[in-house]
Amino acid sequence: MSANKSFSSETSNRYALALFELASENSELDAVEKNVNELLTIYDTSEDLKNFIKNPTLSQSNQLEILNKIASQMSLSKIIKNFLSVLVTKRRIFFIKKIFLNFLSIVSKQRGELKALLVSSKNLTGEELESLNKDLSQTMGAPITFDYNVDENLIGGLKMQIGSLMIDTSIKNKLKKYEQTMLEV
Repeated sequence: MSANKSFSSETSNRYALALFELASENSELDAVEKNVNELLTIYDTSEDLKNFIKNPTLSQSNQLEILNKIASQMSLSKIIKNFLSVLVTKRRIFFIKKIFLNFLSIVSKQRGELKALLVSSKNLTGEELESLNKDLSQTMGAPITFDYNVDENLIGGLKMQIGSLMIDTSIKNKLKKYEQTMLEV
């Protein structure tokens, strides 16, 4: 099982890097990034598309035909349209989500952006997120983009992970530390 996982990760990375280089060479990085984000949104919200992509019994011609229709309706760039065709032809279309996420990660790194996971106990307003983003970006010396989630089990506070740096100011974490201290005494 681990061999499959590393194979899919390695394959996804190679295809993502190829897409990035192709988009960069043709000065279409912004358009390709926009298309990738749109396709990921549709992929995440459409069970029909997920089933279509994960179905190994469909013929290549059928997959190509449907993907060409999707590309035309969405007005996808020629690079993305051709890239999807290559994925179908090489039977790598089922890696599409991993490939696109890796592509977005490469684009983000190229811009010097940092990715952070932010979890709060309550839903933060846009102003609060923007203020937090501004302060952290200033402190870290690079723009930060958040993957934001709400976890009501935290009771209060925030948890944040930026690379290997973990910041946990949640009440749940503080209570756990007090419990450990009390058990040690």
